[in-house]
Amino acid sequence: MSRGFFVTFEGLDGSGKSTQLRKLAQWLEAQGKHVTITRQPGGTRIGDRIRALLLDSGTENVAPRTELGLMFSDRAQGIAEIIEPALERGDVVLCDRYTDSTEAYQGGGRQLGSEIVLQLHADLCQNLWPDLTILLLPDFERSLERARNRNARNARTGQDENRFESEDERFYRRVYDTYRAIAAREPGRVVMIEGDEGIEEVHRRVVDAVRARLGI
Repeated sequence: MSRGFFVTFEGLDGSGKSTQLRKLAQWLEAQGKHVTITRQPGGTRIGDRIRALLLDSGTENVAPRTELGLMFSDRAQGIAEIIEPALERGDVVLCDRYTDSTEAYQGGGRQLGSEIVLQLHADLCQNLWPDLTILLLPDFERSLERARNRNARNARTGQDENRFESEDERFYRRVYDTYRAIAAREPGRVVMIEGDEGIEEVHRRVVDAVRARLGI
């Protein structure tokens, strides 16, 4: 059995990545592919507990390096428990966020730099990189507004994952700029889709990128 194919979706909250991941999963299944879906942080029992700690707005005074360590603890567990077994089965693995998020948010946003993120990835994740990364970068202000509106709605239903949304615009500018730097550094892996195109047009471009890699 041939090894599977690993796709990650990246971008600011509010960029539409979760919607596009679901649409790609449906398309792949219609082509007869077996798909495994996961997310980071989260996706495993341990990871979901880490996610709750990291994203809850009631979590206070987390040092940037502590946050970084928790992100990689979650990732190492997700690789061991979900991603690597699925790839060995020959699945197409779709993951909502991966190490590019950590480089953007902790390396860029928290100003820890890229070097420590990439070194931890090599040490703790066996340097496992996606075959393809879809980076969605719609208009910065609109993306941030959508994310904050969505999280406000979620908070009213009792789901609080708003800790990062409390950061100021300068933090998110650093995240956004770091994502662009990653795309420039790794054009062979990262397909960047910019602008505020409609959901179906973005989906078409995502499918085109996947077709080119998988030959389907």
